Amino acid sequence: MIRHIVFDMGRVIVNFSPEDFMDREGLTDPEDRKLVLNELFRSVEWAQMDLGVLDEETAEPLVMQRIPERLKDLVHRLLFSWSRPDDTIPGMETLVRNLKNSGYGIWLLSNASKAQHRYWPKIPASRFFDGKLVSCDLGIVKPNPEIYMTFVRKFSLIPEECVFIDDSPANIAAAVSCGWSGIVFHGNSSELEAKLRTLGVRI
Repeated sequence: MIRHIVFDMGRVIVNFSPEDFMDREGLTDPEDRKLVLNELFRSVEWAQMDLGVLDEETAEPLVMQRIPERLKDLVHRLLFSWSRPDDTIPGMETLVRNLKNSGYGIWLLSNASKAQHRYWPKIPASRFFDGKLVSCDLGIVKPNPEIYMTFVRKFSLIPEECVFIDDSPANIAAAVSCGWSGIVFHGNSSELEAKLRTLGVRI
């Protein structure tokens, strides 16, 4: 029986779309967009922030070595201010609240940098969560099975009572290999609710 619903954060609870972030900053030149995408969001430094090796402050000077002067202010804003409280995936706050009201444990398991601890409380849905585990605090990222095993130990949960919701099939496959149930999220909260119901989740 499912007793605990575990969510990923980016692209599940909150929007994480570098393309949207660049649109918001008014960056339209295709070559500049490609450069920022590759040298910031797809960079080694970004991955190291998720691992907790770097934070935004220590990553910035390394990233900026590859950024032309005209884009440095923009990249700074993208690095430090991509997350906005009003950028929740449509329908997800309501779904999380309904699951909480139905008596389920609500948890977060996310690959994210140390800044997550600062911006997460500003996300409206965060108030429904019973706890969280973020990759930067462990130095382990999904889909490493150890992060799932650490999660259930930390919160004294039973794997077979957990369902994990993530936009990455690889992350779901890893959770399933650890005894969890899993659902790949495709951006539609109504579709997710229907899939939860097929697992016997009461909403």
